[in-house]
Amino acid sequence: MTLRNMLLASALASVMAVGLPVAGQAQPISGVYVGAGAGINNWRDNANRGIHIHDNDIGPVGVAAIGWGFGNGMRAEIEGSYRRHEIERLSVNDVVSGRNGDVNRYGAMANLLFDFDLSSFGVSPRSYMPYLGIGAGYAWTDIGKARFGVGPSQYLIDDTGGAFAYQAIVGSAIGLAPSLVPGLALTVEYRFFDALQPSIGIARTAGPGAASVPANFKPQGQNHSLLVGLRYAFNTPPAAVPLAEAPPAPPPPAVARTYLVFFDWDRAELTDRARQIIAEAAGNARRVAATRIEVAGHADRSGTPAYNQRLSERRAQTVAAELVRQGVSRGDIGITAFGESRPLVPTADGVREPQNRRVEIILR
Repeated sequence: MTLRNMLLASALASVMAVGLPVAGQAQPISGVYVGAGAGINNWRDNANRGIHIHDNDIGPVGVAAIGWGFGNGMRAEIEGSYRRHEIERLSVNDVVSGRNGDVNRYGAMANLLFDFDLSSFGVSPRSYMPYLGIGAGYAWTDIGKARFGVGPSQYLIDDTGGAFAYQAIVGSAIGLAPSLVPGLALTVEYRFFDALQPSIGIARTAGPGAASVPANFKPQGQNHSLLVGLRYAFNTPPAAVPLAEAPPAPPPPAVARTYLVFFDWDRAELTDRARQIIAEAAGNARRVAATRIEVAGHADRSGTPAYNQRLSERRAQTVAAELVRQGVSRGDIGITAFGESRPLVPTADGVREPQNRRVEIILR
């Protein structure tokens, strides 16, 4: 499989993942997570002269990782990996000399990844989230039972060499079963993996030494992998249950009507849309002759509880002042502030959630 085909397959897998009708929980991770994946790998020795390994185009690959999510899209993890290929033939200076053996590559990597929130494009982060990553570490290349001959001389490659390794990761996560197992996601990934040339020993087993065969050689090869796996984040909150619209109460009890006014992060100023909602609430309050208007301020969990309490109070006071400006009597307005204690969408501490930065106006 060529590099171009591997990239095309990865892109196709990502496009298919976008279209999957899964209402999941793939959202920025906060805290510990674990993951594992398996798939296919393409590795080819790029050496032009000297000892050259010709392997099967496709072999298996497996990875396992444990990491930490910072709640803002950034993740850091450590990973172990394994890749295997059978040797089709060995050549010395382009002359076929052997036909057996295998190549195993083991990696220990540290990765840094970033999850992309596509909410602004209409894609819910709870159902699909792509990510990019880079990694660095160490890889051991093990060539086993590879025999070849040059004239009357026979040689064996059965050695392991280590070298610095690096990789790039393109992937996507699709949430699975949010109501049963929050934090469980299906992952689809493409990985480019390479290691600097390790030194592999060559042992002569019979005949005189051949001048064209060195005591060791350094295989050159890059890995292109496609993997499908599972990831589980331990601190993922349950999926929010949509609030059901309350049925209208029969007369004579008054009908309660609720309006939500949202705020930018760490702000208490009204947006143009917020003013429109407050004006609508004030107009309906006059039309239905509301006897009481409750104004309740809230904040998300991205600050300290004390700071969020004060911020929710400022937001509630701002909305009440705008209602008065719209003609509502100040004596008809009751103001309360709940800080971060009553989130509309449950989140971990420190997470910015737009739906929790709000003031509720309730007409009674």
